[in-house]
Amino acid sequence: MKAALRSSALVRAVTDAAGRWADADFPPRVRITGAIASRTGYSTPVVEYALDRLFVPLDAATLESVLAEELGGLEALEGFVPRAGGIRARAYPVGRVAIVSSETTIGVALAPAVFALCAGCSVLVKDREDALIGAFFATLAEEYPELRAVARAEHWTGGDASPSDQALRFADAVVAFGRDATLAEIRGLLRPGARFVGYGHRATIGYLARGSLDDEASARRAARGAARDLVLYDGEGCMSLHALFVERGATIDAERFAATLIEEVETAAVEFPIVRIDPRISPYLAGVAFRSALGAGGPRVFRTSGGDATLVVDPPHRHAPPFLPRVLPIYTVEGPSECEEYVRSHGLPLEAFGTGDVDDAMRALGAALGAVRIARFGELQAPSPSLPHGGRARVSDFVRWVASD
Repeated sequence: MKAALRSSALVRAVTDAAGRWADADFPPRVRITGAIASRTGYSTPVVEYALDRLFVPLDAATLESVLAEELGGLEALEGFVPRAGGIRARAYPVGRVAIVSSETTIGVALAPAVFALCAGCSVLVKDREDALIGAFFATLAEEYPELRAVARAEHWTGGDASPSDQALRFADAVVAFGRDATLAEIRGLLRPGARFVGYGHRATIGYLARGSLDDEASARRAARGAARDLVLYDGEGCMSLHALFVERGATIDAERFAATLIEEVETAAVEFPIVRIDPRISPYLAGVAFRSALGAGGPRVFRTSGGDATLVVDPPHRHAPPFLPRVLPIYTVEGPSECEEYVRSHGLPLEAFGTGDVDDAMRALGAALGAVRIARFGELQAPSPSLPHGGRARVSDFVRWVASD
């Protein structure tokens, strides 16, 4: 990309385009909202929330702070600048970047595309059929016409990657989202020197220590946040709440908390309604009922009045989370070690770790479990675009450094 397309003018173009898309009445966004709802099966309020989270935080201050944090500032993209150790260095774009979109997560390709463009790369996004990224790129070209040649999107149906796919075979860097098998296949197509950034399916769990359940107000606050994290994206997002661990011996025990949580889920479901109930839930609940009938101490089930969300208290620890829409297993534990053993025994790759109060103990536990994001309930699915995704920096994969004495 020409130097003239870099730095502050490019950042301005991205943020001005994002500002237009942050408006729910922006005509291209209105059209795309319906297309996304049709493709994903999510309700319109869920899609609107996702688009707000994509575009509203994408401002100049955020982009510039990421560039400053990782590169030292915009200047490093335009010339040699002083670095530690008495050297001078410059960050050049890595070159051609291809990004393969996720089948489920709305707009997940946007952030890497934006940061790759800010690094001076040319970008091709393998877009889903709703064409969200392509529509955003069209707005971006209106803001900065020169970007039309370097910010492109083409339709991607998913499934097998073709060995004849020139965009992947000749890319200098590829970012891909999907199943592990798909990622392995894409990686096998790349040139030996190409950079590959793969994001496979990951899970999110929550943990409530006794101190978070000492009083009704604290429990209600945690339940309200956890309810939002459960219903958003119907449990399909990597930062959706897939399992919850509750310490025994609290003033408010797990069953009492579950009763509060199901009330909050009812309320959250009004704001974010579900379009259809997954038919796989019925056989799962039949299995839960069978185990409960075997004797005392079996799982206890809490459901919303419409049957669109389910909590299962104390299912067997030997079973992995069901990963079903709006179904949350709640495991009682004596302490963090039982939670660690559960995650380890099921080989759960964690994206995020939610809790009632983020303190040093919870940060340490989340990090020990392998999570790359630790947040309060209710904030799990609203990360800033400046935060690392999957534990990786935002810009560094899209530049190559040249150093000089």
